[in-house]
Amino acid sequence: MKKLFKSRRAFLQQGSLTSLSLLSTTSWATISTHSNLKMAEIGKRIGIIGLDTSHVTAFTKALNAPNATQYAGFKIVAAYPHGSKDIVSSAERIPGYTAEVQKYGVEIVHSIQDLLTKVDVVMLETNDGRLHLEQAMEVFKAGKRMFIDKPIAASLKDTQAIFAASEKYQVPIFSASSLRYSPSVQEIRAGKVGKVNGADAFSPMKLEKTHPDLFWYGIHGVETLFTMMGTGCQQVNRYINEDQEVVVGVWQDGRIGTFRGIKNGKQEYGGTAFGTNSVAHLGPYGGYDPLLLKIIEFFQTGIPPVSKEETLEIFAFMEAADESKRKKGASVKLADMYSKIK
Repeated sequence: MKKLFKSRRAFLQQGSLTSLSLLSTTSWATISTHSNLKMAEIGKRIGIIGLDTSHVTAFTKALNAPNATQYAGFKIVAAYPHGSKDIVSSAERIPGYTAEVQKYGVEIVHSIQDLLTKVDVVMLETNDGRLHLEQAMEVFKAGKRMFIDKPIAASLKDTQAIFAASEKYQVPIFSASSLRYSPSVQEIRAGKVGKVNGADAFSPMKLEKTHPDLFWYGIHGVETLFTMMGTGCQQVNRYINEDQEVVVGVWQDGRIGTFRGIKNGKQEYGGTAFGTNSVAHLGPYGGYDPLLLKIIEFFQTGIPPVSKEETLEIFAFMEAADESKRKKGASVKLADMYSKIK
């Protein structure tokens, strides 16, 4: 057995598809034999597409834990590893994350088509939003419910295309940041401060040249803002300096919401809601479990907990922010972003 695991490490360090293929056939039986994992029954088998984000290890550890009774028996049973090909920070993670999920009894497969023969529902976890439309199409055609991790796509146009395909194939989907389900954010959504007259949200804002600025990491704070404010944003202005960026949105009823992206200095998540009854500051991040519970509920019911309209507006907001940047902070209407994709 020591020889086998030494061989596995050598293959993974090479990061090649061939080595992953050999691994999935040689080590699967060994890992399964020595695992206490009770495999999911038919109907509760989750497949993962993309092993290039830390979300996959966090989700696998939670769902496949022997005592994970809160997830109604759903388990991750198979994964297709390949996500980004040219985002180095993502691609270089694949070998390590592949080895990690295999410890929890996850079978590594060679294609999305192979994956779809072994699972009932799908988590599309590829970190690179540019690949999501292509990868999601295979899942749509197979008729399997799907959670698409953030960002749902790398453009508003692709986001719209994903929802159009969801409707065409009658396969429900949803996408969300885990920040949406932090307890304090959900309390505000549920009316803790009364009607939200305005809100501020902030988060780290790491940039990735292949994606619009806010899509890669700022989306966490933007989604927090929309969870508090709801839909109805009409226009945005973006202000930029070396350390931070602020996007100011004006809603159709005159309410104002802001997103502050932190580029330098202390990296934290948070915000404030200004309500008719009180003012509330957001509490600590709630971790992945609240999101996972929503994903499992969605897999069971087929009812998306986040509407298509809200997700589209979040992405129109972020694209409008990029347009405002190009126009030196000038006001940009979200309606103009929708017009472009028509």
